Amino acid sequence: MSLLFDALVYKPLYNLLIFIYNTLPFHDFGIAIILVTLIIKFFLVPLSKKQIESQKKMQEMQPKIKEIQEKYKKDKEKQSKALMEFYKTNKTNPFSGCLPTIFQLIFLIAIYRVLFNISNSGLLVDPKELYAFVANPGQINQYFLGLVDLSRTVNLGHLTIGSIAQIILIVLAAVAQYFQMKMIMPPKPAKSSGTPDLASTMSTQMMYLGPLLTLFIGIKFPAGLALYWLVSTIFAIIQQKQLTKKPVEEK
Repeated sequence: MSLLFDALVYKPLYNLLIFIYNTLPFHDFGIAIILVTLIIKFFLVPLSKKQIESQKKMQEMQPKIKEIQEKYKKDKEKQSKALMEFYKTNKTNPFSGCLPTIFQLIFLIAIYRVLFNISNSGLLVDPKELYAFVANPGQINQYFLGLVDLSRTVNLGHLTIGSIAQIILIVLAAVAQYFQMKMIMPPKPAKSSGTPDLASTMSTQMMYLGPLLTLFIGIKFPAGLALYWLVSTIFAIIQQKQLTKKPVEEK
């Protein structure tokens, strides 16, 4: 499995990043990460579109799902069968939205490994990882805009201009994550005396857990990961807005 991951994800990503870094006249590693992130996001557009459409459809079906849950709340087996039949009738899979998230996680792990391996080798590119057509730039300039060291983590005990810029980057990534989670939250159901809506409760929790997780990743891992996450999330927000406003424009 590890060999498959290396051959299909890690090595192509490593080479794409170095190829773009070589192409840039000013050799900014941060700009190279941004361009690679955009390429990945454009590559995942069909899956992301399917995820957004699935989330929207699930939101529209929430009142009926709630009705089924209330009707069979004393018989979990009948409730599960009724929900499965409902999903089948409406040609919906509640887990279909998970695939883009899995791909996003795979690329996040790959980006982390690329940054980690380059940092551990003294910012030198490993020639064994490069394809024949990708030139070896030697030592990498790991700074983004000359300020943020993308290969290092935040040292809270020794703050510099670079580390403050890195903290701002991490906070921006967390804020972007919050707004993205808020956008995909299902509408709040009308108040009732029944059981609380599970989907709504989980979405509310994720709206806060997502940004907290982003802060943790940003502080504990190389800054390049926070930059990747920020650009990826901003792209997702723009994509979400475009896809959700299309039906309104068509009407």
